[in-house]
Amino acid sequence: MFETITGRLAPSPTGGLHVGHARTFLIAWLAARHAAGKVILRIEDLDATRVRADAVDLMSVDLAWLGLDWDEGPDLGGPSRPYVQSQRCSIYNEILEILKASESVYPCTCTRADIERAASAPHAEDEGPTYPGTCAHRTAADGDSLGGRPFAWRFRVPRGNVSWDDLMRGPMAVDPSRVGGDFIVARNGVGAGYQLAVVADDALMGVNQVIRGDDLIPSTPRQILLFKRLGMRIPRYGHVPLVLGPDGRRLAKRDGSIKLAALRESGVDPKRLIGELARSCGWSEELVPSHPRDWVERFDWRRVPLAPSIVGEGYKHD
Repeated sequence: MFETITGRLAPSPTGGLHVGHARTFLIAWLAARHAAGKVILRIEDLDATRVRADAVDLMSVDLAWLGLDWDEGPDLGGPSRPYVQSQRCSIYNEILEILKASESVYPCTCTRADIERAASAPHAEDEGPTYPGTCAHRTAADGDSLGGRPFAWRFRVPRGNVSWDDLMRGPMAVDPSRVGGDFIVARNGVGAGYQLAVVADDALMGVNQVIRGDDLIPSTPRQILLFKRLGMRIPRYGHVPLVLGPDGRRLAKRDGSIKLAALRESGVDPKRLIGELARSCGWSEELVPSHPRDWVERFDWRRVPLAPSIVGEGYKHD
């Protein structure tokens, strides 16, 4: 008997969604629906300094405009509620205590900037030098003796490759001890960071298929290590190429002209956009105005190019 695929759409409400998000979410949605699986909508809003109050509602509008739906989420509820990360902090605190008890983490007082970055998903271009282990001599109990000093909890990364069979790229192996080193999972007095929260949520929500941009490849071995240390099941990962602007740079939420809200307000037909995204994935040679469900049977990982997609006029105009 085959296991039901459970995928997820996990936007961060730090600005409007753009064409790059639309392409990745379309692939994630189709990968689940093609396997007769379900989709969870989860709002990843732990980075309070960047969250916009209006962004959550706007993201739901954007996704619905594209024709993407979900089976569980903030608006629908479900067995794994709540589906908003800022409402799940007690869960993350419990997971952190498990990591402390096993001495898998230690208190780190290095650079406030590093600590503050923990709430956001780190992208490939944000990777700094490998952490040298300055505070690795500490035990978890040493956190109680630091007084009012700000510190983060770092995960002890073992040496050696972490391997996985990527749905998009095939066999992959990364040694996280050489790429980033011990990484931050929480900030004292503030709460969980991206890596811990995502692992806890994927495990407890039963997510077994994670499709996301290839800029998040550096996060995958870290999350696999957390899953293993916690004795939780590891999902299958698929990392899809990004959508780049005409200048060859990764699209950002500040790029207003390709935001879904801007396209919607300018009268762009969402079926045309879906058709353009499907063509960029290699499922059609022609631009076929369509609904996401029209591609469920034709979804094929093998046709999706490994090269990034470039924003062209087809994304913008009727």
